[in-house]
Amino acid sequence: MALELFSFQYDHNITYREYTDSIKVDPAKVNSIDKIPFLPVAFFKTHRIITTPFEPAIIFESSGTTGSVNSRHYVKNTALYNKSFTRAFELFYGPEKEWCILALLPSYLEQQNSSLVFMVDELIKKSAHPMSGFYLNDHDKLYHTLLHNEILQQPTLLIGVTFALLDFAEKYKMKLKNTVIMETGGMKGRREEMTRQEVHKLLKDTLKVKEVHSEYGMTELLSQAYSHGDGLFKCPPWMKILVREVDDPLSVKKASIKKTTGLINIIDLANIYSCAFIATDDIGCLHKNDYFEVLGRSDSSDLRGCSLLVSN
Repeated sequence: MALELFSFQYDHNITYREYTDSIKVDPAKVNSIDKIPFLPVAFFKTHRIITTPFEPAIIFESSGTTGSVNSRHYVKNTALYNKSFTRAFELFYGPEKEWCILALLPSYLEQQNSSLVFMVDELIKKSAHPMSGFYLNDHDKLYHTLLHNEILQQPTLLIGVTFALLDFAEKYKMKLKNTVIMETGGMKGRREEMTRQEVHKLLKDTLKVKEVHSEYGMTELLSQAYSHGDGLFKCPPWMKILVREVDDPLSVKKASIKKTTGLINIIDLANIYSCAFIATDDIGCLHKNDYFEVLGRSDSSDLRGCSLLVSN
């Protein structure tokens, strides 16, 4: 495949047109969504994915795991990213000012240029709540903040990497009625891998919430999908999920009435300066009404730092 043609040109610029040329596809002749050639996400590890030459305002870098090669997303305009995640958040959760936003993302704060930290930091600023903020490993302070907000019936969003949420929940059992728990995935080698169902059951049992919400995003995207429970994600209008054949990277599956399973392709129109058509290594299931699940990772892909196993 085209990835093999470029694999030894580390840090070389590559445009979407160069990619389509390498696989002998003329974009001008693509007349339906299922014929779009999607760029393998692994290109972000070896190339600068850009539409035109520019000096990046920021370079987002994936967390990865020890010894892995991280992806890098060269972002021309942070205002575009800000607009994308702000509108998506407001679409699914309403105005930020209605929320106290608490972040438990210790591993992401340890690295530089995390797109997740950038997003959450901006949402915290927009919330303007005096107790919004990053809580690192200060679980006791987080516990008392949650208690304070529960007493005041303050709508609160606790967003955290999975291992940190589990660590907190095992130390402090609570009954949260006014708090949304949102996991972003990720064990980072800190804990034994668990399925999403196991993680959500543990968090629901210890923190007494009806559902555990989830965020689906990645360094290579400037948009996010959200789940309000049961691991069923929904995209904002400018983002779309398709699934492709496991053994044919250029073959997008036709959506069935019930559900369609395969490797996830993503259209993200916020990626106008990199690539809006990304072929991920995530295995997914597309349901009716455009809801989707993430079932795991393909066997041939690297283990991503944000991976979270899901049982069938």
